[in-house]
Amino acid sequence: MDFALFLQQYGLILLLVILLVFMFWSSRRRMQKQKLEQEERARQTVPGAEVLLQGGLYGTIVRYDPDNLDQPAIVELAPGVEIKVHSQAILRIVNPVTGAVSEDEFIEAEESRAEYVDGVAGGDITSISDDRRAAESGERDPDADNKPKA
Repeated sequence: MDFALFLQQYGLILLLVILLVFMFWSSRRRMQKQKLEQEERARQTVPGAEVLLQGGLYGTIVRYDPDNLDQPAIVELAPGVEIKVHSQAILRIVNPVTGAVSEDEFIEAEESRAEYVDGVAGGDITSISDDRRAAESGERDPDADNKPKA
């Protein structure tokens, strides 16, 4: 069988199969990208983050429940002016909060801190915090002042 004859008989079907595979592949890729963007937005949507709403309003998130998207988010537009919006009305995060941690990350950090404190052998943590507190309040130990006096 000649290749030209094969293309003449089955070329159109082959082209359609290739197009269908490409469309399926590009659609899955686009869906995965959108899912990653939604996860990133949900991670950045925390109280204190500045957001742009779909109506063109800018505000700061006061309360948002990422687990229950049917519950409205509370957004502060101006000091003392809070509105309820559907959680999907948040178009994008304009100014994400830096240093914000999720509840799970906070619990993890507290557990690791507790393990560290329990694991300190012979260290007197209270004396360290007492020294720090005295330094912050301005109290100083006169024996600790090693500067020569004029």
